[in-house]
Amino acid sequence: MTDFTAHAAVAAPAPPIGPGLVGFLVVAAIGVALYFLVKSMNRQISKIEVPREADLDKADMDAPDLGKPEEADDPQARQRPNGTR
Repeated sequence: MTDFTAHAAVAAPAPPIGPGLVGFLVVAAIGVALYFLVKSMNRQISKIEVPREADLDKADMDAPDLGKPEEADDPQARQRPNGTR
């Protein structure tokens, strides 16, 4: 009768629980994708041309005065070429 209790006391070793090779490959793939995304983002951002403040001031000085913007936006101020409304 002691034979059964001796076998029950010795438990089988638990299998190791962890992410394993598949988990490592998934994390590595995400890292590689992130590298290429950041590289592409930097390339796209470097294409953007930001005007300097001096260029903006010069453009404001060179722009012709088109009149009051309120008159241009007012639909009542506009008339059709043939004079009808």
